[in-house]
Amino acid sequence: MKIKFLTIVLSLLAFQSVMAQQTEIKEANPADVASIDQIMRAVYEVISGDAGQKRDWDRFRSLFHKDARMIPSGKNPTTGVLGARALSPEDYVKRNESFFEKEGFHEREIARRTDVYGNIAQVFSTYAAYKKADDKQPFMRGINSFQLLNDGKRWWVVTIYWQAETPENPLPKEYLKSKKN
Repeated sequence: MKIKFLTIVLSLLAFQSVMAQQTEIKEANPADVASIDQIMRAVYEVISGDAGQKRDWDRFRSLFHKDARMIPSGKNPTTGVLGARALSPEDYVKRNESFFEKEGFHEREIARRTDVYGNIAQVFSTYAAYKKADDKQPFMRGINSFQLLNDGKRWWVVTIYWQAETPENPLPKEYLKSKKN
């Protein structure tokens, strides 16, 4: 019985070690995380690309705090129920990697409202999304709500919580102009 228990424990530890290696995050490029402007630019750059263009998911992962969450929100088109779903950055990669390789997706910040207190920042980032880099009209707009943390060395994305614009919920004019508080 002791041998069986020991075998199970050792197997679990080996599995845990393998999983830890698979989710090891590379260190961020200091140019991506030195300021709010830089980390915001890096997030939009890393998820954007033409159809067939692979994203740099290691760079993406390096921007996020270890406990970060990405939370899309909106109305379920089938049920009409409003809701939100929390994902880890890794869940986001798994959910979107193949789509982004097949479909072009370029998200650009069009306005920003930033509030900073101590080592935390709240950034309302109005975005427009395009299928190709040279598209003139976006296929979608909305607001990304970023919560950022500066640990004294760099900025981290803690949360991105977003909602796309809908006919029933157009973007307010005040969120189409940048403002820093």
